[in-house]
Amino acid sequence: MSSARTISRRGLLAAGAGLGFSLLSRPASAADSPVVVELFSSQGCSSCPPADAFLAELRRLPHVLALTLHVDYWDYLGWKDTLATPEFSQRQYDYAKARGDMDVYTPQLIVNGERHFVGSARDKVLAAVEAARKRPMPIAVALHRNDKEIVVEVGAGEGHGDATVWLMPIMPVIKVKILKGEIAGHEIEYHNVVRKILPGGMWSGKASRFVLPTDGVMPPDCTACVALLQRGKVGPILGAAAWGNLSA
Repeated sequence: MSSARTISRRGLLAAGAGLGFSLLSRPASAADSPVVVELFSSQGCSSCPPADAFLAELRRLPHVLALTLHVDYWDYLGWKDTLATPEFSQRQYDYAKARGDMDVYTPQLIVNGERHFVGSARDKVLAAVEAARKRPMPIAVALHRNDKEIVVEVGAGEGHGDATVWLMPIMPVIKVKILKGEIAGHEIEYHNVVRKILPGGMWSGKASRFVLPTDGVMPPDCTACVALLQRGKVGPILGAAAWGNLSA
């Protein structure tokens, strides 16, 4: 099998509406700016395990927020991915549409919502991460959580247009034994697995504060959370923050 599997199926879903906000926060410094890498993977893809293992390494790098999103479009091959949702597949399609190339495949890794690579292409990905570190995100984002509320604070910034605040509850590690399909008989360890994607609100350039109920965001199996500020719906990521341990 080749290093990546492609798919031509298309379909678009609308993003949800946001919540209200109030003023707060300041612009980020270069030292505080993370690099966000999103790996689109599948338990039904024999090319994915090397990329899954590479993401486990990436998550340990300073200033990197490494995320795994499982897609469902390979489920027809005989194994229903236990971590996939249609929303993750849709996010990958939306990225491709926004770029204008319609390149949708697994394993696909996207850096800061812009450049995409085969998820196991170590040298290219590491070079892209290093390049992204030299172009810090322009907007400060902070994420706080207690038993009742999750609070996202976003700094002010001009010239970026409207942006979406996304919340992603994370399962830091899980092992899955795959019984059917292309990698049947293997037990794969997945890291920083996104369990759902929730719109937290819209940002229009003013310093803002978004408050959501914790029990509406965090499933019981998630012990970490990531907040992304993304131009439009799936444009460049303007800021990011995490709560919980994503590098253990």
